[in-house]
Amino acid sequence: MEKFKSVDEILDFAIKSEQEAIDFYTSLASQAKNPEMKEVFLEFAGEEKSHKARLQKIKDEGVIEMTDERVSDLKISDYVVKVKPSSDISYADALILAMHKEKAAYKLYINLEQRTDNPELKKVFHSLAIEESKHKLRFEIEYDEYVMREN
Repeated sequence: MEKFKSVDEILDFAIKSEQEAIDFYTSLASQAKNPEMKEVFLEFAGEEKSHKARLQKIKDEGVIEMTDERVSDLKISDYVVKVKPSSDISYADALILAMHKEKAAYKLYINLEQRTDNPELKKVFHSLAIEESKHKLRFEIEYDEYVMREN
């Protein structure tokens, strides 16, 4: 991971990561053949946009909004093989891809939380990690309900 020299550099990195997530989910949505799947990915792109906006607001105004809760982890992503995006990706593979993406985002925010000495930023990154873990859980539940139960 990069070495950061300032809070702004950390926030810029996190904002860039959120934009990558927006692009990822928007791309998956555009490739989705199933309208429900398309809607799910667009919804996640929207949630990532709100994360990006939250980080930008913190950078611009110093406004920090917090949540502190525990989120379950079904750990399904620990046991499924990573897949690559493609134009004909299956629903199951798209869910696997999304689970891994959310797990990576969670780890990113935990790492950023550990790398800053700013107590308010620690809280922000912890809060964002919780949000990413909620996203992962939603994909794991979807995978469990619609993929594992069909097999």
